[in-house]
Amino acid sequence: MDLQYVVREPHNINSKTTLLILLHGYGSNEEDLFSFAPTLPEDWLIVSFRAPMKSAYEGYSWYDIDLMNPENRIDVTQAKKSLELILENILKITNQYGLTENQTHLAGFSQGGILTYALALHHPELFSKVACMSCYPEEKLLTNIVKDKKKLERLRFFISHGTDDAIIPIEWGRKAADLLYDLSCFFSFREYISGHGVNQKNYMDLMDFFKK
Repeated sequence: MDLQYVVREPHNINSKTTLLILLHGYGSNEEDLFSFAPTLPEDWLIVSFRAPMKSAYEGYSWYDIDLMNPENRIDVTQAKKSLELILENILKITNQYGLTENQTHLAGFSQGGILTYALALHHPELFSKVACMSCYPEEKLLTNIVKDKKKLERLRFFISHGTDDAIIPIEWGRKAADLLYDLSCFFSFREYISGHGVNQKNYMDLMDFFKK
């Protein structure tokens, strides 16, 4: 299955062109994080995917959520299917543009960020810079992750979370620091005085992370 997406192509594309994949949150769509594009490097290929399922209210989702069921809050089967679809579509795009010597970066917000952790830690050889915003590492999607330090050492993580997040508590987000520390990953964990979103300081720090 091909995921729908929006794309910003640079003027020149070659085998070394950097690819950035964007994964939106629950109830949103592919245009959301694509709004970052104007302030990202002009020579990057930027692709923002639309999740495959319609969410309960509006927009799209990567998997169903049941907030009333703490033991089975996420639909693991759907989430794993979405992970497979994202991976499959990243490889298709990489082949389509002939990106054989490039770096691929990944950024996700909320539900998209949860999947970003899983993608990066299961396939560290595919990614370089990884941004996880207003989310948390979901243990049910992190079974059998790569723990080989040599394979993980090329990853660079940027983690951000709002201290007043009423959707995903900051305590959940902080679990990422323990996880990435235990895996000896390079990461920056930042907290902002904000809710479930990306405020201006967060945005500026994210842009700095990608441009370094």
